[in-house]
Amino acid sequence: MSPLFTPARTRRFLRATVTAVALSSVLLTTGCGSSSDEGGGDAKATASAPAGFPVTVDNCGVKTTYDRPPSRVVTIHQHPAELMLALGLRNSMVGTAFPDSAVLPELKKDYESIPELAKKEPSFERVLEAEPDLVYGGYGSAFAENEGRSREAFADAGIDTYLNREYCGKKRVTMKDTYDEIRTIGTIFGIPDRADELVTDLQTRVDETAAKVEGEPEVPVFVYDSGDKSAFTAGGKSLGSELIRLAGGENVFADLDDVFGDVSWEQVVERKPEVIAIYDYAGAGSVEEKKKYLLSQPALADVPAVRNKRFVVLPLTATLVGIRSAYAVEDLARGLYPENFR
Repeated sequence: MSPLFTPARTRRFLRATVTAVALSSVLLTTGCGSSSDEGGGDAKATASAPAGFPVTVDNCGVKTTYDRPPSRVVTIHQHPAELMLALGLRNSMVGTAFPDSAVLPELKKDYESIPELAKKEPSFERVLEAEPDLVYGGYGSAFAENEGRSREAFADAGIDTYLNREYCGKKRVTMKDTYDEIRTIGTIFGIPDRADELVTDLQTRVDETAAKVEGEPEVPVFVYDSGDKSAFTAGGKSLGSELIRLAGGENVFADLDDVFGDVSWEQVVERKPEVIAIYDYAGAGSVEEKKKYLLSQPALADVPAVRNKRFVVLPLTATLVGIRSAYAVEDLARGLYPENFR
């Protein structure tokens, strides 16, 4: 089988492994006391707590008390890094890993100034070399126990961890998760006002896009992540499905009761999508290869989206809990209703 069609299966496995983690809503409290054996940096032990600290965060069942904002952060996966940079936290970052796609232009300079520890997930030892006091993971694989990077291993090394809430075991992902994620990171770093401002900016971006497509008939959209024998697509519980809805479309597999799943090509044909959203990410083959595959299949020739070559490309990072999701709504809407954005 072509390499074009393999990464999604790995990513689906990673999703499945983390859904076993018990879901715990994020609880933010202040004035809960400090813990000398939780957390990493020397500054924690030597300086007095700044205003608003300590704060305690319960993240995916791991409770952490921060006596002060983390000052040496390693992000594993791109979307946590972009979120931190959008909050103006460049000076708190000492390492990144696993870039998925091109970085947002306005963040590119800062992103490239941070040491890249690995093209994929770095080893536990490589992370330790950066001397972080916090490791912020985007996918559950950031803390893969079988690779020695469990959250417990980092805790034993005196390093705090935070996992993107998308991987806390919750099955349905929404834009609210994005906004809550930003506010939680803002609380951890003592910048709640900055986080609120960023959330407001993103909400405004989404609202302005929604207003431009209000009243338009819904456009049937098929998400093509990967696959040849079957199609790996976004289900009704995915953030991607909500992004399509906010952009004025309808995910033709919204009835798939999962975040991602396989469907048959016969089902794709039956549901007659008018637009295909192609997910673009490293290691999955190029967008052009995916388009070529779709256009070369005789069984798909009469699918409206294929016949009319209506494709919208979304970086995978834009469909995750992070700042890109608000941008994705506009990108989708432009692809569904181009005449409304002229």
